[in-house]
Amino acid sequence: MADFPTETHRFPSFDGVEIAWTEMGEGRPVVLIHGYFSTAEVNWIKYGHAAKLAAKGFRVIMPDLRGHGQSAKPHDEASYPRDVLMHDGLALIAHLGLSDFDLGGYSLGARTTVRMLANGAAPRRVVLAGMGLDGLTHTQGRGRYFHRVLTNLGSFERGTPEWLTEAFLKTTKGDPEALLRILDTFVDTPREAIAAIQQPSVVISGAEDFDNGAAHEVADLLPHGEYREVPGNHMSAVTRPELGDAIAEFLAA
Repeated sequence: MADFPTETHRFPSFDGVEIAWTEMGEGRPVVLIHGYFSTAEVNWIKYGHAAKLAAKGFRVIMPDLRGHGQSAKPHDEASYPRDVLMHDGLALIAHLGLSDFDLGGYSLGARTTVRMLANGAAPRRVVLAGMGLDGLTHTQGRGRYFHRVLTNLGSFERGTPEWLTEAFLKTTKGDPEALLRILDTFVDTPREAIAAIQQPSVVISGAEDFDNGAAHEVADLLPHGEYREVPGNHMSAVTRPELGDAIAEFLAA
């Protein structure tokens, strides 16, 4: 696969907090949003997913969420109002002047995508990966797990899910205080709002990923949704080439 260069940029979001985004490729814009604890680099670039899209003629736009990666990580409560990630996403689209684009995300990125759609984002096509229906309609369920991890760092037995989550936090050099604040921003999306999404959408999930409930239930609820399964669980599916293949095939169709 061709080696595509990347460029990282920054802009002040709706409240002045600095958000970073990385671009790869030229052509049709697609905005891809990474998951909780992760970064644009880890989710989209490291395992070749962005390069597959760039090879198909896409301009891949990959923000680092507030509190993550190269974006600002403020610790004050005022910087984390409810639905702030949705507002950051809409602010980026406005900043770039995007009108004809595709939109998607993995895990928290998929949830943020749904929140953007429920608040006026109008992409051509939608990618929702690593997210089940419960993770959209009952956000505090998974949020409680991460709160327990972040407030008990260093106490988990090696090999447990909590220990693995903490290990991933260390690899991404995550800021625990900023990430705790992110948990307070989650907003549930009602089933009827999900069912109102009219764009052609693909829901992609690891075959062993049940962290956020059943992904196929999201596809079933969407008027123009389709479900695709890739190997792996919530953590490993994002490393698999099949994820990038599924995204590229759907958006390029």
